Amino acid sequence: MAPTKVPKKPLKSMEKQIEKPISKSKKMKKKNYQSFSIYIYKLLRSVTKDNLGISRKSMLIMNNFVNDMLEKIAAEAGRLVAHGKKTTLSSREVHTAIKLLMPGELAHHATMEAMKAIAMYQKSHAEEMQ
Repeated sequence: MAPTKVPKKPLKSMEKQIEKPISKSKKMKKKNYQSFSIYIYKLLRSVTKDNLGISRKSMLIMNNFVNDMLEKIAAEAGRLVAHGKKTTLSSREVHTAIKLLMPGELAHHATMEAMKAIAMYQKSHAEEMQ
């Protein structure tokens, strides 16, 4: 017959019961919802001088379009990185993905704006380092 195990004493920290304060109202956690609607609205303001607005449905369509294009560009750039047997996604892969996904003139304007944004970022990053 096997010897019986004697149960160990619980730790002193485990002996004391944890008391939680009883709260009558539960705080609702704010849902994390990311949207490009603020930036689309700012772009609309910068493009037109008129006091134009955009409906909620139109903003939803534009936001879905931007999210969809972002996913497509990221997926294509990831495939380009894998095809090149690299581990780092650089601006070159994103640039090529944009050229592949967007038609003609739109791709040209997108890459020009992206180059401006990269140059501004590098300039501000260099100033921070000094």
